[in-house]
Amino acid sequence: MATICRNCENYWEEILPSHITRCPKCRSPRLLRHPELATLTMAHVDCDSFYASVEKRDNPELAAKPVIVAYDGARSVVSTCCYLARLSGVRSAMPLFKAKKLCPNGIIIKPRMDAYKAASNAIHKFFKVLTPSIEPLSLDEAFLDLKGTENLHHRTTAQSMVWLANRVKQEVGITVSVGLSYNKSLAKLSSDLDKPDGFSIIGREEAKSFLSGRPVSDIWGVGRALNKKLAADGITTIGQLQHRDKDDLVARYGLMGSRLFHFSRGEDSRQVEANSKAKSISNETTFSKDISEIEELKFILWPLCEKVSARLKAKDKAGKTITLKLKTPDFRTVTRSHTLDQPTQLAETLYREAVPMLLKASNGQSFRLIGIGISTFGDLRDADRPNLLEQDKEKFKKVENAMDLVRAKFGEAAIKKGRSVRKKQT
Repeated sequence: MATICRNCENYWEEILPSHITRCPKCRSPRLLRHPELATLTMAHVDCDSFYASVEKRDNPELAAKPVIVAYDGARSVVSTCCYLARLSGVRSAMPLFKAKKLCPNGIIIKPRMDAYKAASNAIHKFFKVLTPSIEPLSLDEAFLDLKGTENLHHRTTAQSMVWLANRVKQEVGITVSVGLSYNKSLAKLSSDLDKPDGFSIIGREEAKSFLSGRPVSDIWGVGRALNKKLAADGITTIGQLQHRDKDDLVARYGLMGSRLFHFSRGEDSRQVEANSKAKSISNETTFSKDISEIEELKFILWPLCEKVSARLKAKDKAGKTITLKLKTPDFRTVTRSHTLDQPTQLAETLYREAVPMLLKASNGQSFRLIGIGISTFGDLRDADRPNLLEQDKEKFKKVENAMDLVRAKFGEAAIKKGRSVRKKQT
């Protein structure tokens, strides 16, 4: 059983006696042992309470205080929180008012995205030293496939990941947790087993037995709704799935049934998608109070369409599937989608497609959030072409392009459409 010291990075290929609990070199107790330590090559890196860690790094006075990163508003939700705040029950995506009740002494800090992006970029530089096979999932987590890099770095993947964690801690000033395994789903699961500043391993030999007692929610893709459905069917642990026939699972749960069958057995054939690009662009806003009036919802929807359109144009992208997102006061999410015949970049098209979906979905009820998104990116050369059935499209495109030129020269507020101006109450 190979052993590595997470502190001084010394590595022993031979078995160290089990009674040795400290590193023979530096006396650190942070020894990492596993029978497959030298052969596993799939890693998942997850920054520990990333936003809050950056805030504590930049303001040492916050080190021993419960930090909650969120926009401080009546309808805000928690972006992230430190582990001290989590001890009080605070969690990401929790309504801020609830977080304040659970942790009344919590320090609320407005997100500083520029600082988080800078820290993320610094971490990604270390990723690139190790391997080109990097699949970012967000600013604070990524998959790394280090297969074939052993000869290049003259060390195993486990050694490289220990090196990475130490460099991030020393030079970026935050900690990461590492999961190491032989596929993506198990690497991601293992990175969450020993947070913060952890390093966990799931090997081939123990994978099936390890998974057996875990809750089905540990399977990647099992959300609240599917978890509830599985529980209603008497399935609460992954081990119970291991005894189910694949055809039966597919018949009951559709395509997800195949994932349940394979993932429950530690099987995952997905590869790291290096340099993967965003699959959608969206924008949303949470209201300070619930809104049911259609005209008010439409008024709020328009600038969101403009923001998504601006991002499409900045990235030279055009999409075909437009999705409207609404959230009810009881936090139920309602989505409606429509796929166009050709891709678009235009805010006007986004808005005109979203309004009918809004009218159909509203049914007089109130909402606390509205959002608009676009996906299924296509060839930019096919975007917003005029046709006989949509003769106004060319006019919309010319008007929007002219507005973009004015805004580029004089600023975003230089020109607006009439629907951007709130109507006076009579």
